[in-house]
Amino acid sequence: MIKEIPAVFGSVFAPDMPVAKFSDGKWQETVWQSSNKLELHPACHCLHYGSEIFEGMKAFRHADNSIHIFQLDAGVERMRKSAASLYLPVPDAEQMKNMIIEAVRRGNEFVPDSRGAMYIRPTLLGTEAIVGAAGHPSHEAMLYILVSPVGDYFKQGSQLRIYVETEHQRCAPHMGSIKTGGNYAAALPWTMIAEEKYNAQQVLFCPNGDVQETGASNFILIDGKTLITKPLTSEFLHGITRRSILQVASDNGYAVDERNFTVAEIKEKIQNGAEAILTGTAAVLSPVTVFIIDEQEIKVQKQDEALKLRKFITDIQYGLAEDKHSWLTKVGVFTA
Repeated sequence: MIKEIPAVFGSVFAPDMPVAKFSDGKWQETVWQSSNKLELHPACHCLHYGSEIFEGMKAFRHADNSIHIFQLDAGVERMRKSAASLYLPVPDAEQMKNMIIEAVRRGNEFVPDSRGAMYIRPTLLGTEAIVGAAGHPSHEAMLYILVSPVGDYFKQGSQLRIYVETEHQRCAPHMGSIKTGGNYAAALPWTMIAEEKYNAQQVLFCPNGDVQETGASNFILIDGKTLITKPLTSEFLHGITRRSILQVASDNGYAVDERNFTVAEIKEKIQNGAEAILTGTAAVLSPVTVFIIDEQEIKVQKQDEALKLRKFITDIQYGLAEDKHSWLTKVGVFTA
């Protein structure tokens, strides 16, 4: 088992990775190669026209040294939907699941203890070597799986400052539910401005005051025992962690209110004692501590409910609570 979790999230990788290629109209057999380089033709469709998607999942080590992947089926299915949306060859579900499970099994020593997890990054690239296909999809593709030992994306207990952006959208509205690199690149200018000007870690995109998501996480407002979050649309990512948290909240007596809401409502509720969280595979559940709205800093007064909800979800992930919804896929038991 890895002795020290890397200080930088997602910067250390297991030495080998599984790779599958799509060619001649079908997925080829999985092969294994070194994870420190990838050979691509300079004319690859993904490098010129953005035919690239990825996923994020995590594997957790339990007290008995068994290793479990959280929401494997949901992650595979979301990636298949992303592939179809970008007209990429859709990965075979069973082949992809087997690639992920085997990557975790072979890299089991990279799964930390309860201080962290193994981050799993499936990536699909359009690899057809053609620069004359700006208006056409790639008919060839490559799927590979990276695994990496990680700790918290946002350090627990530290300030999480959110700048509320009301003029710009995170990405093209019809692309928001696709997990593609271009969406993150599109959000980067506003994120950098917020970091430099306001020392903010994330930007909450709220075009015309409509609350959506940050550049890397879903957003939930907690008003007492009620979780308020935007209903699913094509404008933002359909978070698997978001869905899991809404479920465990409901299991534990919270109300879930999926509806449109505004920046004005965030401001009013936070000033009256509400809480707020970011959710995602990397972030898990991170309490927001400060909002910057219209140049004004608004401090979140407490994180009581947020921390309860975080414990509900992490207890399931680490095997400390019953997995009522069969979210965990057991990979095996490995001596630490």
